[in-house]
Amino acid sequence: MTPLLEGRGLERRRDGRMIVVLDELTLEEGQVVALLGPNGAGKSTLLRLLLGLERADAGELLLAGRVVRHGDRELRRRSAATLQRPTLFAGSVLENAAYGLRARGVGRADAHTRAQRALAGMGVDALADTDARRLSGGEVQRVAVARALAVEPDVLGLDEPTAGLDVGAQREFRERLEATMRSMATSTLLVTHDPADAFALADRIVVLEGGRVTQRGSPQELVARPATPFIAAFTGAELLLDGRVDDERDGTLSVRLASGALLSVAAGSDRFASGAMVHIAYRPEDVVLIAHATTEPMSARNRLAARVAGITPVGGLLRVRLEGAAPLIVLVTRGAAAELSLSVGGEVTALLKATALRAYPAPPARVGP
Repeated sequence: MTPLLEGRGLERRRDGRMIVVLDELTLEEGQVVALLGPNGAGKSTLLRLLLGLERADAGELLLAGRVVRHGDRELRRRSAATLQRPTLFAGSVLENAAYGLRARGVGRADAHTRAQRALAGMGVDALADTDARRLSGGEVQRVAVARALAVEPDVLGLDEPTAGLDVGAQREFRERLEATMRSMATSTLLVTHDPADAFALADRIVVLEGGRVTQRGSPQELVARPATPFIAAFTGAELLLDGRVDDERDGTLSVRLASGALLSVAAGSDRFASGAMVHIAYRPEDVVLIAHATTEPMSARNRLAARVAGITPVGGLLRVRLEGAAPLIVLVTRGAAAELSLSVGGEVTALLKATALRAYPAPPARVGP
């Protein structure tokens, strides 16, 4: 099936500096693709290139298999976007939400009906008669998204849609946005620096670092096999101190930390020479705690003695900070903490399977001889 939108070999430079490079990106009908990365990664520029709002220095853009240029009329007609820091004009919220429809020649009554539906989807239909200049920042964001959705675009572009919303409002906003955009837009390109947005809303995620794509895949694929330390951290992993590879045998690395502790790490598809410096990433939920005195055999390759340095509530779980040969962060249930009698200063043993650890190349740092 021909993709709805496709970018090939896109490049954009400013003042002689490369801002973004994209080998290939496809957006299929019914799909939500998130462009995820830190500030300055080139996400917003790439979105504008893909929507034909900015001219690329190289590459081509295709809409339903047809090559389109910057400012292509059909692409403009079939797309709508909410860019960063959206603005509304003077007038009612309903008139703002209906603006795109009216600009496309839709009659006033029909435009207002469709705009009201989009406002309801974003939870701001009660504000329809309110002067847009009286809205809060969060309300402006919702109305701007409703304005883009009201035209029921084939390609919806959303640039940082949850920016400016407080934490309490973000979850409800995401739930409304997901339901409304999937019913009113054919496909969506979502720009965000917040992994919570990408994981809650997207079918596929494209990660940009320094203007280049470093990984793409489903949310599940990124969590299971993050390609860089940055992506590992974005998907909830923790990074240990740097280590040095002692050797590799049967697909398992032996990595020595600065403390002298030796960790067994699944090598995966990466290859490291003896003496190579690495970062080690893990997910806190993959660490298992047992009583320090337990001697029963365990399947985990890594068994580390530790002292509880801190316990912090995180929702229904407890975030336990461990000190020892390998400083670790662990997430445990309150029941597990009570069963282990966890307390600051107490001793425990942390278990980690080799397959729960991942090594990444790192420059030499903080590792003794």
